[in-house]
Amino acid sequence: MTATAPAPSPGTKADDERLVKTSPLRKLMGRPELGSVVGAIAVFLFFAIFADSFVRAASLSTVLYASSTIGIMAVPVALLMIGGEFDLSAGVMVTSSALISSMLSYQLTANVWVGVLVSLVVTLGIGVFNGVMLTRTDPPSFIITLGTFLMLTGMNLGFTKLISRTVSTKSIADMQGFSSAKDVFASTITIGGVDFKITILWWLALVVVATWILLRTRVGNWIYAVGGGEMAARAVGVPVNKTKIGLYMGVAFGAWVSGQHLLFSFDVVQSGEGVGNELIYIIAAVIGGCLITGGYGSAVGAAVGALIFGMVSKGIVFAEWNPDWFKFFLGVMLLLATLLNHWVRKRAEVTK
Repeated sequence: MTATAPAPSPGTKADDERLVKTSPLRKLMGRPELGSVVGAIAVFLFFAIFADSFVRAASLSTVLYASSTIGIMAVPVALLMIGGEFDLSAGVMVTSSALISSMLSYQLTANVWVGVLVSLVVTLGIGVFNGVMLTRTDPPSFIITLGTFLMLTGMNLGFTKLISRTVSTKSIADMQGFSSAKDVFASTITIGGVDFKITILWWLALVVVATWILLRTRVGNWIYAVGGGEMAARAVGVPVNKTKIGLYMGVAFGAWVSGQHLLFSFDVVQSGEGVGNELIYIIAAVIGGCLITGGYGSAVGAAVGALIFGMVSKGIVFAEWNPDWFKFFLGVMLLLATLLNHWVRKRAEVTK
């Protein structure tokens, strides 16, 4: 009579799926940013063929600068979307941050760094306001941040006209501290004879920090858990309210950086700027693989989404096409990216 080996009992190594080796291809298929990377390569090759000047070093520097101005905001917006929320006030918050720095410095005739630091505190306070309103009341983030958007839009225009008597701020280029602040937020770095804006470094730094938070910290687990299901996250002890407030503060910090770049690049700020940019940040995050429903996405994907946006916006110019078609191309990209990301997720689920 032949003896047979006993079947492994549940919970042993043979039955533990965590110990099953995952192939590199399967890991790659499960990455949220895969679809956006494929799309970025396709967009680059497209404009490299149809616009000869697109692949020049100076042109790529221009593309990276355009991408960075979107990416600085797209990264924290992506983290917020992974956490399952939106911020429709992100665009005008950038302008609010710049206006606070400019008008406070000018009115107090103080070192511009005073205005910059006060602007940081106030802008973070706006983020806290959005987060607290969301966690303490019933309306969804769409409604709450829409209200903040309208309030900031009105305050930007109202206070600017009240203080400056015009719709723009006064120049602070000759004030103490302006040069050093410009070095931090709006300087140009020359590498190999090509000029690169410092916003590219700010953008890359935010991507690195956000990726580290998502993949290497407990906070990253909280963000994914909150976006995947708030009730389930609360049940396992995730501090949902603190996590959401922190995410809104992250968006506010990105708005502060972008606002200071806006101010120190042009010396003055138009009070009506920023309206509509919140949709661009959301589009970049969605193109990068973030789900509208939350719980899925990455900072790298949002950065690639911003890169695609920059390539299209400048590629049309380099190809000498009518820029009126830009929004059409943006809409096509959004739809194609959404379909591609959906296909990638389905393939990843099948291969598990």
